[in-house]
Amino acid sequence: MSTTDRQDTHGPAAGGSAGVTLVVRGARLTTPEGLSGPVDLLVAGDVIDHVVPAGSVPVPAGAHVIEAAGRIAFPGFVDSHVHGEAAVLDPDVQLAMLRQGVTSIVVGQDGVSYAPSARQPVADGTHDAHTWATGYFSAINGEHPTFRGGSVADLLATYEGTTPLNVAYLVPHGTLRYDVLGGAARPASPEETGRMVALLREALDDGACGMSTGLEYAPASNATDDELVALTRVLAEHDLPHVSHMRGYEDRAGSAMAELVRVARASGVATHVSHYHGPADELIGYVEDAHAAGLDVTFDSYPYLRGCSILSMVSLPTWLPVADPDATVAMLQDPDVVARLRAEHFPGLADLWERVTMAAVPGELQWSEGMALLDVADRLGLDPVETTLRILVSTHLRAGCVFAQPPTNSPGSVRALLRHPAQMGGSDAIYQGGRPHPRGWGAFARFLAEHVRALGDWTWHDAERHLSTAAAERFGFGDRGVLRPGARADVVLLDPETVQDVATYEDPRRPATGIDDVLVAGVPVLAGGRPTGATPGRALRPTVLAGRA
Repeated sequence: MSTTDRQDTHGPAAGGSAGVTLVVRGARLTTPEGLSGPVDLLVAGDVIDHVVPAGSVPVPAGAHVIEAAGRIAFPGFVDSHVHGEAAVLDPDVQLAMLRQGVTSIVVGQDGVSYAPSARQPVADGTHDAHTWATGYFSAINGEHPTFRGGSVADLLATYEGTTPLNVAYLVPHGTLRYDVLGGAARPASPEETGRMVALLREALDDGACGMSTGLEYAPASNATDDELVALTRVLAEHDLPHVSHMRGYEDRAGSAMAELVRVARASGVATHVSHYHGPADELIGYVEDAHAAGLDVTFDSYPYLRGCSILSMVSLPTWLPVADPDATVAMLQDPDVVARLRAEHFPGLADLWERVTMAAVPGELQWSEGMALLDVADRLGLDPVETTLRILVSTHLRAGCVFAQPPTNSPGSVRALLRHPAQMGGSDAIYQGGRPHPRGWGAFARFLAEHVRALGDWTWHDAERHLSTAAAERFGFGDRGVLRPGARADVVLLDPETVQDVATYEDPRRPATGIDDVLVAGVPVLAGGRPTGATPGRALRPTVLAGRA
């Protein structure tokens, strides 16, 4: 499984090896019938030039050779839902992704991210969308190391040649809305909706691959059907998807999915549901009903029974302005507000506290990261409500947590959802804090180790579809997601016997095993399990496909 430089001299072969710069030798490919015999992948620059039977084409002089030794070659995996717009520039996170075979990520999720936003804030700061989004989603997205506001084109430029992975960006609806309305908790006027539409068009022209909504988060929670239809009609014109964190999950999934269906019917937009989870029979029924109505609906899911979010989202009611940390923190220190919370809201969360573990707690209570909330309460000598309020106030709402989902999200539901043809893999990874959810280090490896090798929910060919091809098609990456001549040479070599997630909730930052060699655009970025330091990653923009605009 070593990587060598071949110095033998050969002329151009009948199969066509002139211009070949790299050869992956002796790999197997997935097919509907199983695994192929050994093949050689001939790479010319950043594209696959030929796929030929192993040894049938001489290796040209100077070509770099990677010995696959029977490992399975996959097109690079696409993480269709990840909070990596800042984290992807962190070498440790890059390694975590590459060791799972992830070569492209789709960010700008859940309707909140850095762009588009004004380059300079207005005088009172009310509509500084970048500062707002960074503060509100600090425990989810973190802070970008260089971007301080601007267009989608400006943000995408920060990923050009600066990372080994490719980055695609969804226009975040909440950020659009904040840029136009600030944090106003009301429906948008027709004029305001028109301004959001103009911003969306500009962002799509800049290279965004769709739009995300976070309808459970403020300020997007104030959006009406009229607003959403106006925006998604623009997406439909571009043949790009509406990606949605729905207005609710579990017991609210039915009404939430019905909203997306109404919007899709009215606008003609393709719809993709984020981190779909819950009772599988019910959820699959919603998808299949939409398909029967002629709607294009897909979803992503991850192979865990715990979620991760900001503590304010999990613990506070919608009547608090949680998207405005300054205002909310002030209210949480008001005895009358606390009394109302204790009387009206917190009694309904009695079963929540035992399911929460702290993931990110900046500041004076950082020692609580990795501890169950009830254990933090014991150490502080407070009840769970007082503990939650203290964490929220002391972190200025920048606390993140891992939480066990309700029992309706069972192992059987996870398996049934991922077997559905409309499913694609997404980690929903959040990389902030000292004890993050392990899915950022293990989701894709767990799909492969547990749901292919151990349980047989997928074949290896199914895994290629769910983890690469489907997302490349959905987001318009026409030259990725396949291993064939002319495709971009994003290639993963996987050992089917040793691929394994090893990250745990107690020790979440452990890279997966079994994937030691990865190419991005024909450049080795992982060799022998170690990063090479090469940064061929690019901002991915939708490409023209047959049947796409």
